Amino acid sequence: MTIKLIALDMDDTLLDSKLAVSPRASAAIRKAAEQGIKVTIATGRMYRSAVPYAQQLGLDVPLITYNGGLIKSCFSGETLLHRPIDKDIAREVLSLCREQNLYIQTYVDDNLYVKEQNEYSEIYSRMSRVPAIVVGDSLYAGEGYSTKMLIMSSKEGIREIYNSFKKIFGNKLSMAISKPTFMEITHPEVNKGKALAYLADKLMIKQDEVMAVGDSGNDVDMLKYAGWGVAMGNASAAVKAIARLETASNDADGVAEAIERYALN
Repeated sequence: MTIKLIALDMDDTLLDSKLAVSPRASAAIRKAAEQGIKVTIATGRMYRSAVPYAQQLGLDVPLITYNGGLIKSCFSGETLLHRPIDKDIAREVLSLCREQNLYIQTYVDDNLYVKEQNEYSEIYSRMSRVPAIVVGDSLYAGEGYSTKMLIMSSKEGIREIYNSFKKIFGNKLSMAISKPTFMEITHPEVNKGKALAYLADKLMIKQDEVMAVGDSGNDVDMLKYAGWGVAMGNASAAVKAIARLETASNDADGVAEAIERYALN
């Protein structure tokens, strides 16, 4: 079956360890576009953090950002889908984080909000290239509609938090561990798999004509949905277990290899 749509995770997939897209990956993506294949980004990142890379690559396809909480065109800025977290549920999360002294940041109107600057906020701002807005204790008031919330902790701590929050919130929220120290929180109907299905339907592309490439927990639903689910060589064991195919690591041009091998004629 011919591949007509490719969805690429960003961190540790499309981007190498220096947060750059390799020349080989850029060339493969452009060749795919020349052959009529739609290529998009599917990331947990903010829209404004993903757009510079998408524009650099000339991706004139709506971007899946915030794990699917926001699907928005790269060039026109048209919003196809926005599904924020319910305000009352968001406030419950914020209250719990305050009680347990957990680090949390929120994303409202594509802005990043934190209580205060610390090691976690600085790490995230450097990675995303988006400055954090410091709001003090008013962060916990939960004003505005959060497209996503992110908790950061140690590797061991984030797994404990994930298990605890799953027990407390159940199906009221969608939660995924992306990087080993990140837990992403979104609306319960939001994940990359549902977002990719929505976009493929909009583009009138069949499920078995879709390829998705990823490496971490928030990519699992996307790789399960895609007819061609490709795990990076640096992917977690859980991601490799559900993927149909495997490619090289993000520092060994895994994305380029996957596109060249499976998509290009």
